[in-house]
Amino acid sequence: MTLDIDDLRFVMSLDRLGSLAALAREENVTPPAITKRLHQLELRVGVRLVQRTTRRLQLTHEGHLLAQHASGVLDQMRRLEEALHERTQVVAGKLKVHGPLGFGRRYLAPLLAEFHTAHPGVEVQLVLSDNLDLAQQAPHGRDAFDVLVSIGDLPDSRWIAHPIAPNRRIVCAAPRYLSRVAPPALPADLADHSCLVLRENSEDVSLWRFADKAARRGARPTHTVRVHAAMESNDGTVIRAWCAAGKGIMARSEWDVAADLASGKLVQVLPKYRMPDADVVALVPQSRVASRRASLFIEALRKAFKPAPPWRAKGGGA
Repeated sequence: MTLDIDDLRFVMSLDRLGSLAALAREENVTPPAITKRLHQLELRVGVRLVQRTTRRLQLTHEGHLLAQHASGVLDQMRRLEEALHERTQVVAGKLKVHGPLGFGRRYLAPLLAEFHTAHPGVEVQLVLSDNLDLAQQAPHGRDAFDVLVSIGDLPDSRWIAHPIAPNRRIVCAAPRYLSRVAPPALPADLADHSCLVLRENSEDVSLWRFADKAARRGARPTHTVRVHAAMESNDGTVIRAWCAAGKGIMARSEWDVAADLASGKLVQVLPKYRMPDADVVALVPQSRVASRRASLFIEALRKAFKPAPPWRAKGGGA
């Protein structure tokens, strides 16, 4: 019986995706090609690795055993590669980064271009999406992210967070909207307003929480209100455009609205209250040591947002 690294990654991908068709799409090959590869692998190892149910594919006991050991083997291989690179002082290999759409376009994309100029031996891959389930992210193998840049709460303790930059959530509206209605004086007043809601992941996005502004940073919210989502989208740029057009009140990250607040295009409402902060953090899997290229990129991130992030550097924050 002979196994290679690609076999191990193949089994781990099957376990993660739970579907031959999904793996075929990810590998950009036909489903029959994946089925043939699985059949050949099972013939070589002499055991059945997967079983199909009516809903999805599942690994057998032997398949789970192989996937479990594959994780450790791949991690050891990665550490060996890193050790060899450090001996030669060469920063190389693939750096796979995930980030939110708007923030990624504005800040991560140009920063990664600079990083690649400084380290041309690194193969950079940037994936941008506002919907990411950390629980589904495999920490090993070629499909794993080296760094996930996240904004806001951390829903999964299996990831180590490296603080990058402070970022507040700000409730705001356009002067056009506020000229037609009485501005809310209390968080509870938002229930009577048209609110613009960003639909992300599986969060309860219409339940807005506030603490008094005088409360210490990170204090538990003391005011909760269920807002009326007059309009909603999964795209933050769309929500901001609707807000600027006077369609209602939104809660957005400071990094996204600081310039509009400074110019008067938007106006902060409920200034005596604050929503939970949504700081920018870089995540790496707790189950493995960050590669040298990942560590260097995280350090580049930190430097890019010091001594103050761009949204506060010139007094743009609210």
